[in-house]
Amino acid sequence: MTNKWNYQSPNQEQLLKRDELSHESGLYPAVCLLLVQRGINTAEELHRFINPTTRDLHDPFLFPDMQKAVNRLNQALGNKEKILVYGDYDVDGTTAVALVYTFLAQNTWFSNLYYYIPDRYDEGYGISDKGIAYAVEKGVTLVISLDCGIKAIDKIAEAKSLGIDFIICDHHKVGDVLPDAVAILDAKRPDSTYPYEHLSGCGVGFKFMHAFAISNGIDFSRLSALLDFAALSIAADIVPVTGENRIIAAIGLKQLNHAPSNGLKGIINVCGLSGKEITMNDIIFKIGPRINASGRMMNSREAVDLLLEKDVETVKEKSENINQYNDNRRELDKKVTDEAYALIGEDKEAAGRKIIVIYNPDWHKGVIGIVASRITDKYYKPAIVLTDSNGYICGSARSLMGFDIYKAIESCKDILVNFGGHPFAAGVTLEHERLELFKSRIEAYTCENMSEKEADQTLHIDAILKLNEINMKLYTDMKCLSPFGYGNTKPVFCSFGVRDSGTSKRVGKKLEHIKLDLIDDSTNEAVSAIAFNMHQYDNYIKSGRPFDICYTVEENNFGNRTTVQLMVKEIR
Repeated sequence: MTNKWNYQSPNQEQLLKRDELSHESGLYPAVCLLLVQRGINTAEELHRFINPTTRDLHDPFLFPDMQKAVNRLNQALGNKEKILVYGDYDVDGTTAVALVYTFLAQNTWFSNLYYYIPDRYDEGYGISDKGIAYAVEKGVTLVISLDCGIKAIDKIAEAKSLGIDFIICDHHKVGDVLPDAVAILDAKRPDSTYPYEHLSGCGVGFKFMHAFAISNGIDFSRLSALLDFAALSIAADIVPVTGENRIIAAIGLKQLNHAPSNGLKGIINVCGLSGKEITMNDIIFKIGPRINASGRMMNSREAVDLLLEKDVETVKEKSENINQYNDNRRELDKKVTDEAYALIGEDKEAAGRKIIVIYNPDWHKGVIGIVASRITDKYYKPAIVLTDSNGYICGSARSLMGFDIYKAIESCKDILVNFGGHPFAAGVTLEHERLELFKSRIEAYTCENMSEKEADQTLHIDAILKLNEINMKLYTDMKCLSPFGYGNTKPVFCSFGVRDSGTSKRVGKKLEHIKLDLIDDSTNEAVSAIAFNMHQYDNYIKSGRPFDICYTVEENNFGNRTTVQLMVKEIR
């Protein structure tokens, strides 16, 4: 189904600012307009935006409870207490554990430090009974929880009764009651005045370590060298690549490209990214899935073991294992996705619903989040995919831009065992007898709260270009807007009335793609483009008639030549 194309023409003030920025910076006018649309209006703002630096990071002590957290950690280290770094089993949680554990191991009593990742299937999300039992067994008196803990009221109370204190580093929405922890670092707390609330879980762990470093006079470079972990978490956890996150991601990507840890080098190698410039997209589609595959197919502790490993041969072995888990995950993912599509197709009322909720007790819990994402992309509706786990129904939810799936699930909290997450991705646990009630309640909420604008399939166009405006300078200048991600998306352009130069052809194993060479009335020099899975337009294109395209501008390296190539998103 074709999206609606939405383009907001720039006003006169924006055009004037575009010209001013282009004159002062030498950047391509179209790129300067993109910057203006992202709120960059002065030369000083432009300089800070395109040159992200750690000097622009916020003071970590602006977090509520940060001083309490640092004091308790310093006390534990002074008394040589045993400390457990505890994290969630996804990319955000595992990278958070790797960052905090590595930094503390480098700068504290290494023998008194442990880490723990709960099993996705046996323990589920967050603080678990087994995790607390592990802490007791090791004689731990302080737990630093990362990317989890904000709703673990009972578990943290139990730990406290056993003499174990908690410092919570989380970024999820808080509940009505906060856990009885020594310190709670979460910018979403109602009393928080921290300037940026969209950090990843690993990002909050980084801010804690930053405050700890300041308190103990540790050179910041020892910590900034670990920001490759934080960049992974930002990309994989779909938090906005804006503000402080953009600074962290930009610095972390540089680290990832030039001096990654041995463990990350191993993953980079099995991804086929060695020697290439790694982008946020590479993290989302290649590195992140391999780290996640460990927890989906086996146990996420293996991923942390790899991220912390220094021995080259061991890294190679562990990387190959994780790569195999990812291959297995892909097969399972395809099977469950096909079954899910079939289930939706059999439901005669599915087309009329605003949210898709499907359940199969036999589906593998490790891939239901991926399947929910695929359903949302295919049907352009929020999706909740449910299966059985530990005597309950559990599920993963994914959503659309503008519709908060967390709030939708929260509206049903009185009939749920547990829930948590973000506006775009959430998890839910409920009893079997509550399934039909949950489905009807969540559908009613979605119908009432999803606007027609959110329900429409809309593709937002950043700028309209003639083909003669597309060149390597445009692409090179556009890179200053990166890293791209949610909240700072790669620009989408539109060109009207383009035509086949006469050499376009179908390519791919099944000839499902079209390799295009395009011209318009501005140029006779063809611009290269690729349209994946759009073979149905082949006859029209070859007829020589004009058509419109929307696309992103990419770099194409072939032989010793580098050129621009349009990645076509839609043809109209």
